[in-house]
Amino acid sequence: MRDILDIESDIVVELRTVFDPEVPVNVYDLGLIYDVDVQDDGKVDITMTLTAPNCPVADDVVQEVKTAVGSVEGVTGVEVKLVFDPPWDQSRMSEEAKLDLGLL
Repeated sequence: MRDILDIESDIVVELRTVFDPEVPVNVYDLGLIYDVDVQDDGKVDITMTLTAPNCPVADDVVQEVKTAVGSVEGVTGVEVKLVFDPPWDQSRMSEEAKLDLGLL
């Protein structure tokens, strides 16, 4: 079994390949990923949100996250919990994302 920290690191790499459909930034740097919990058995629970609760492609984004995380070596299953509390705002974005969007 791979070390959980290595799995978590690889999960972040994969999450950075999933982009928000409305903003040209990945879901991780956009701050949409609230929590990544890797269990000892390789199951991963992700808590995430979207920039808008009425996002018409919410199901697609969740599926892309599941697929990306599921591709990581050592991951045996992925559950994604979509939440809207606390609501997302720009303060959750990484510095890199803010730079990319001209907010700094």
